[in-house]
Amino acid sequence: MTLSSNQLKTEIIYPVSDGQPMAESDPARDYLIYSVEALDIYFQDRQDVYVSGNMFIYYKKGVPSAVVAPDVFVVFGVDKKKRLTYKLWQEEGKVPSFILEITSATTQENDETEKPLKYAALGVQEYFQYDPIGDYLNPRLKGVNLLKGKYQPIVSNTLLDGVLSIHSEVLGLDLRLIDGELRFYDPQTGKKLLSHKETEQARLQAEQARRDAIPRLLELGLSVEQVAGALGLSVEEVRKFVQEG
Repeated sequence: MTLSSNQLKTEIIYPVSDGQPMAESDPARDYLIYSVEALDIYFQDRQDVYVSGNMFIYYKKGVPSAVVAPDVFVVFGVDKKKRLTYKLWQEEGKVPSFILEITSATTQENDETEKPLKYAALGVQEYFQYDPIGDYLNPRLKGVNLLKGKYQPIVSNTLLDGVLSIHSEVLGLDLRLIDGELRFYDPQTGKKLLSHKETEQARLQAEQARRDAIPRLLELGLSVEQVAGALGLSVEEVRKFVQEG
């Protein structure tokens, strides 16, 4: 019996997971989630920026073993959409411009040796590492920039309050260590980037602060309408508060 060419072809499988946990520790997981969410919110109005993490990036068609899985990465010039894996040949060859690895002693060799070589070969412009529990990195945050095919250290700054800060030209953001914790800051506004949970907490705190100010303003002799205008609330909200109080 003669087999057709189609029958001889074997389907190439590109796994979406290796079956391993998303992160090896609670700190690694927490900072991975914070970084992906904070950057996704920051770039939410850019439809040509894709932010993700802990996802397989396949860089050679037909070779499933040619794969990397950065903890956090940002790609410019591609559609913002949901993906199970990221295949370079389906994305016009666009590679991440920014990669962050949440590192530890158990991943040190891979993060320090193997990954930089792969990322440099792919053309990843910036590669950052953050060691949340201080296993081996000192300082616990460092970044490198690709120059003529090789990574060169990005100079860090120590702010007046002693905070370590490294600027990412690719993102236009600062990565800072606040009491050892990694946070992204917008240098133009000086504001910290928040995760979805932190954004909701900030909203609730601001809302509670406005409500707490209502009785104090009323005691000063302001009318309900004036209080509403001063706090950015509706007259109905202020009246409801007075009735409930």
